[in-house]
Amino acid sequence: MSKIKLNFSRLPLTDKIARARQIVAALTGNPIFLSPTPALTAVTTAIDDFESAYVATQAARQEAKAKTTDQQNKEDIVDRLMTQLAAYVEAVAGDNEVLIQSAGMDLRAAASSASGILSPPANLAATAGDRDGEIDLTWDTLAGAKSYVIEKSVDPPTPASWTHSAVATRSRATIEGLTSGTRYWFRVAAINANGQSGWSDPAMKIAP
Repeated sequence: MSKIKLNFSRLPLTDKIARARQIVAALTGNPIFLSPTPALTAVTTAIDDFESAYVATQAARQEAKAKTTDQQNKEDIVDRLMTQLAAYVEAVAGDNEVLIQSAGMDLRAAASSASGILSPPANLAATAGDRDGEIDLTWDTLAGAKSYVIEKSVDPPTPASWTHSAVATRSRATIEGLTSGTRYWFRVAAINANGQSGWSDPAMKIAP
């Protein structure tokens, strides 16, 4: 007996909706399949509900993305102003630690190791991006990091499966061009003048 290969679980959501409608259309009025089970009306209703949910989700993602961008822009402004304020305090206080601390500011920490290599970034998180095939990554900022290098791996990750994915100058990045429905693993390392840190704990996400 011939077996049907739907392969629905691997289809991107938009392709899944289109494929489902195509099948319903092919069965509608088909003289060979007179009594489809489940009823085509029920299947069509389910497809409509799924498509409505997908559209609503995309709209919510767009809104969330816009709000996140606005937040990041405002964060950049605060970061810049605080950096300027710290430079002012340093110019007035010089090497006087008491004066610096009286301004509510902390003293610069010593390097994390004798070699000056940074510690691995912490709290790497992966979330669905704004579009199909996109995953957003965030992690804790490391003081002294000039940039961050990101690697990705298909599932399951092995020592040889990691490949270069991106370089970021801030503690966030969007990885594009991924295959929807595929499980990916990510890791990030910090770079300063003394070299590259160790890799963060990996984070996993299925590409939307």
